[in-house]
Amino acid sequence: MESAALLAGDGFTDSPACTHPALAALARVVNDSVGDATRHALWSLAAELADARPLDRAYTSLLVGSVVDAARVLHPASRRLARHGRACRRRSEKPAQALEGGLPGRAADLLWWRGPGRRYLEHALRVLCAAPDADQRLAGLLRRAVAEARDRAAGDGVTRDGEGREGRCNR
Repeated sequence: MESAALLAGDGFTDSPACTHPALAALARVVNDSVGDATRHALWSLAAELADARPLDRAYTSLLVGSVVDAARVLHPASRRLARHGRACRRRSEKPAQALEGGLPGRAADLLWWRGPGRRYLEHALRVLCAAPDADQRLAGLLRRAVAEARDRAAGDGVTRDGEGREGRCNR
């Protein structure tokens, strides 16, 4: 994430403004959990992470839900993971049903991410990190998450090169 921040012009930080906070959290855990060979193979994602911030309000719950679903593959009988997956699906449907929400909607999204969303993500990542093939699972999960974020950002009016309605992210 520090490399992505430098590429985005944010200075040296592991939470660049141009990367979605949930995606940055996933990337930090993957980076800290995988071996050196896998980490080097993921180096190419730094440029994509530098501009991966979808504006879609449902993105956080969809990302957390996909990580929970990946963990459920390892532990399909886990009631806790099943409950977290259902909560993420319900949460991702709420913004689609509501109006854009403005400030109250964004505050609710932030509170969900800072509370249950982060806990669900951390629990699912602990399950994935304990897998015998954790490096491959985590690397694949991060690659899919980055691709999804970039696709969703492109759907928000931001093109692959960062230009769009909102202007460049790394000004």
